[in-house]
Amino acid sequence: MANPKTETRLWLWQRASAVVLALAVSVHLATMIYAVRGGISGAEIIGRVSGNGYWLAFYSVFVSAIAVHAPIGIRTILNEATNLTPRAVHAAMATASLIILMMGFRAVIALYTAGPS
Repeated sequence: MANPKTETRLWLWQRASAVVLALAVSVHLATMIYAVRGGISGAEIIGRVSGNGYWLAFYSVFVSAIAVHAPIGIRTILNEATNLTPRAVHAAMATASLIILMMGFRAVIALYTAGPS
């Protein structure tokens, strides 16, 4: 087990990211439900969201919160369910975070730059 200060910090980071995710998921779902109920198409959604700095910032925060939250959970599972060394678990956590960041920001940037050319 890692040092208690590290464990406490990770616990706090995961809880803080959970708060951000709860808010972001709520906004995301409410927006999607509102858009679909209004009969808007996927193309129209992309047209409205692309190039909008507010949505870029919102989804950037969303992706960042996921990249913090999920790897800490993966770390906990690996620590409890495997005999991996702390170094290997840390490497898996860091790798998961980087993959989430790369894939997430690729999607965010694609959405931001999509739309009419």
